[in-house]
This record gives sequence, structure tokens and C-alpha cells, in this order.
Amino acid sequence: MGFALATNAQQKSLEYFIQSGLQNSPLLKDYHNQVLINQLDSQRIRAGYRPQVNGTSINSYSPVVKGYGYDGAITNGGQLSALVGVNQALVSKKYLNTQFEALQIQNLGLENTASMSEQDLKRTIIAQYISAYGDLQQLKFGREVNALLIKEEGLLKSLTESNVYRQTDYLTFLVTRQQQELSVRQLEIQLQNDYATLNYLSGIVDTAEAILAVPGIRIQALPDINQSVFFRKFTLDSLQLTNSRNLIEYNYKPKVNLFADAGYNSTLVYQAYKNFGTSFGVSITVPIYDGRQKKIQQSKLSVSERTRLGYKDFYKAQYTQQVAQLFQQLNQTNSLIAEIDHQIKYSEGLINVNIKLLETGDAKIADLVIAINNYMTAKNLLTQNNSSRLQIINQINYWNR
Repeated sequence: MGFALATNAQQKSLEYFIQSGLQNSPLLKDYHNQVLINQLDSQRIRAGYRPQVNGTSINSYSPVVKGYGYDGAITNGGQLSALVGVNQALVSKKYLNTQFEALQIQNLGLENTASMSEQDLKRTIIAQYISAYGDLQQLKFGREVNALLIKEEGLLKSLTESNVYRQTDYLTFLVTRQQQELSVRQLEIQLQNDYATLNYLSGIVDTAEAILAVPGIRIQALPDINQSVFFRKFTLDSLQLTNSRNLIEYNYKPKVNLFADAGYNSTLVYQAYKNFGTSFGVSITVPIYDGRQKKIQQSKLSVSERTRLGYKDFYKAQYTQQVAQLFQQLNQTNSLIAEIDHQIKYSEGLINVNIKLLETGDAKIADLVIAINNYMTAKNLLTQNNSSRLQIINQINYWNR
């Protein structure tokens, strides 16, 4: 892969890498599949409270040889049975809804976690795109400066051969140009590495040359903190704790189960051909004492609620401070960019003056070299701060969901 910045190179936008990253992320696919699994669990729970039909067959023979063998009063000598049994647990609609609510809360939690992971992935890809785009801008500028130095070197060489400038002046300028060529090569390597990392983060396998489009990043309005996906986690945790309390209460309510069976059940001792029949009944389970386990479970949930409130308050304070700090950094960076722009205009003017003096043989090469170095420093500083500005906006927009 190279970055010759050819006009026929494919241009790729920030949105292309974001969408590729979201589509290729195995983590986001995992969350989606977990939601589908919970939906299947909901169907499984509903199926579990429908009549359960089972077929059973017990076939045994207990021989008694010369008086030795199992007591016939216990074994009846043997058993032959083939039964179909039906069990039906009687549960209230509220209990079923509470179990379904638990799965629904889990799904909402998974969807919320997926949204936060999506924000994390977007922020990472955008940050890498900004870095690669900054490399590209520095490379463009470096090549422009290199072209300027090559042009002026030809003029200076001609003037040196005419004894207008000393050989040392020409060598000083030549060293500056060669340093700039090395800098351009280093920027090419840096861009290649950052672009490869961008593809890696986006799940893209591609080594073709590309030109990165301008990252159209703008500050997006931040939602109310209580409505953000980052804060919604605490709301869902509260719902989950409430649901857990309700499930505990239902677990200590009386349980009723209907059962019935029909088929053949015989010891084959007396009139075996008449041992076809049926049985049915009802079982009731009433919790009386469990060693205070219920109270212990409720106490654990109370501790979890205190933990939830502690994290919630800490997050709120941290969020407010972080957003305020980011906006402060953005204002300071914008102010610095304006100052750098002003400095660049002076540096450009100074270079133009020195180039005109060079054409007439009146320029001091040391002054020209200093002017060019100052201009490159200012331009590189501008590129770095523009990248920093976009990175700060990216950090602010991270909280916009």
C-alpha cells in the first residue's frame, strides 16, 4: 500500500469506516444473539407451564430361589407398568408476567450495553480516522514544502555557480531540503501505519491506496443525562432489583400442581388382565420456615441497591465534570488555532520576501532557512491542533446518545 495521493485513488469517508466497523463487530453481533436467546427463553418458560406429558415404563422381576430373595411383601415378585402421566402446575398470571419481565429487563440491559459498546467503537474508529487524516494533511504540506525547496534550490545553485552566493550557503540550504525529504518519508510511513490500524479497527481487509475525505465532525447536542444510554444502566439495575424482590415473594407463595396418569400397572400376581387404570390428584406445597433465607435474600438486594445509588451519584458528578472540562479544552484549542493562523500569515510573508531577495541575490540564506523552518513549525502545529480539536469534539459526541 502506498500513499502517492494520486488523483485516481479511491476516496473513503469517515462514515464508511464507522459503518464497516459496526457491521463487522463480533461483540455487537453477540449482544444481538443474546437478545434472541432471551426471547427463546421466554418461550421456554411459557412452554414449561403448559401440561407436561411423560411416558414411563417399569419392568422388574424379583425371583425367590429356595426361599432366598427379596421380601415378596415389598417387591410383589415383580412389576410391569406402562403409564402416561400428565402434570400441570397452576401459577398466577402475575407470576408469569414477573418472569417475563425479568427477561425483558435483561434484553433492555443487553440493548443498552450494545448501544454503549457501539459508542465506544465509534469513538475509537473516529479517533483513528482523525489521526490518519492528520497524517495525510501533514504529508500534503510536507510535499508542498519539499517542492518549494527543490525549486529554490535550483535557483540558489545557479546563483552559487555565478558566485553570487557562497558554497556554504548552498550546502546549508541543501541540508534543509534533504531533511525535509526525510521528514516526508517518515510521514508516509506514519500514514501507512495509521491507515492500516484504521482498517483493522473497522474489520476491513484492504491494502489499496486511498484518500481520506474531510472528517465532517460537528458537535452534537447532548441529551439529558437521565435519558442517556450511560445513565439508563442505573435505571435498568433498579428495575432488575425490584423484579428480583417480586420473584422472591412469589417463590414463597403456596404452589399447586395437578397430576394424572393412565395405563397398565401390575404385579402380574392376580388378574393381571384387569390392571389397566388411571389415577389423578393434586399436590399443594406451603412454605412454613426456611431458616430466614427469604430475609437474607431481601437484605442482599438492599445492599445492592445502596451500591447502585453510590455508582449513580459518582457517575453523575464525573459526567458533569468531564463534559465541562472537554468544552473548556475545546475553547482553549480554538483560541490557539486562531493565534497559529495569525502566525502562519506572518511566516508566509517573511518567506515570500526572502524568496524575492534570493532572486536578486540579496537574501541571507540563514534567514531564509529560519523563515522556512518557522513556517513548517507553525503549519505542523496548526495541523496538530486541528486534529486535537476534532478529537475533543469526538470525545464530547461520545456522550450524545
